[in-house]
Amino acid sequence: MEKKWCLILFWIKYQSIIVSDSYCFTVNHEIKQLATLKNANEPTPMTVFDRKAKVIQKQRAAIAEDSSVYEYIKEEIGYRLSDRLFDIKRQFNLVVDLGCGYGHVSKHISIDNVKELIMCDICQEILNKSKNPEPGVKVSKIIVDEEKLPFENDSIDLIISCLNLHWVNNLPSTFLQIKNCLKNDGVFLGAMLAGDTLYELRSSLQLAGIERDGGVAPRISPFVRLRDVGALMQNAGFSMLTLDTDELIIRYPSMFELMWDLKGMGENNAVLHRPLRLNKNTMFSAAAIYDKLYGNQDDDSDTKGIPATFQVLYMIGWKPDPSQPKPLSRGSGQISIKDIGELDKIVKNLGKIET
Repeated sequence: MEKKWCLILFWIKYQSIIVSDSYCFTVNHEIKQLATLKNANEPTPMTVFDRKAKVIQKQRAAIAEDSSVYEYIKEEIGYRLSDRLFDIKRQFNLVVDLGCGYGHVSKHISIDNVKELIMCDICQEILNKSKNPEPGVKVSKIIVDEEKLPFENDSIDLIISCLNLHWVNNLPSTFLQIKNCLKNDGVFLGAMLAGDTLYELRSSLQLAGIERDGGVAPRISPFVRLRDVGALMQNAGFSMLTLDTDELIIRYPSMFELMWDLKGMGENNAVLHRPLRLNKNTMFSAAAIYDKLYGNQDDDSDTKGIPATFQVLYMIGWKPDPSQPKPLSRGSGQISIKDIGELDKIVKNLGKIET
């Protein structure tokens, strides 16, 4: 049986390469379109996600009495993203929290960093539950679609986005709109799920689908590859890009608790051509495969469980401005790398080097 699974895993990997190359071609095609894009709000030919279904999923999750129980991942990422905001030693006049959720980032904001904050989300029920920043910050809440930003060009000092851009269909257009809304020397600070997020669940469902249903269905939404985000932001016109990744590995008793929590987060499958139901036999088969391939023993409690990986991409991009530091022209260096062995002498003579 294990040999059979190995062969199936090889087949899935081969199929994933084909799909990945096709998706890469589509992303590169979207990047080329940026050069001739006149209106960032024009519809894109590439529609992967059902945005209306995503709004309904978020509404159902928000009206649940225990909705706060499932926000542990977004709370942690919001805290880490706000820590990056505090590293920017500046007070921003107008800030937009795009996809604010329950205020995962906003609740950490103080008057020392922000004077006015606009909290945005596509779901009114979430906005009603979102937590405000510290007293002293002027706050307003509005419904905003991330694919069609309503803000004027050159009007915002800082735009924050925490774990909502992975549901955007036209990511190049959204990046371009964000850059246009920023003032010169404005900054975009974001975090999104990417790369190998939930790869364990994806592969288990694929193996179970092949075994029970005779094929693979899109049960886990696709995530943008890490190397593509930098290219998208650069082509949108951002400067001084900073990208870094982090992984959260969370243990669950079984696949069923993981899927239940994803539903509670409002992170259900929203792929446009998703299957409407998951066969019971396929679901139990996927749970068994998940436990067999990835299940392990907890060292502390000596109980068996399954890991779930969430790969988070953090990004910082600035709108170009003449005041920003720029690299020196090529050939202007005065110290050669071949002199690295005489570093002590070079440091002593630093005063003689022209700057």
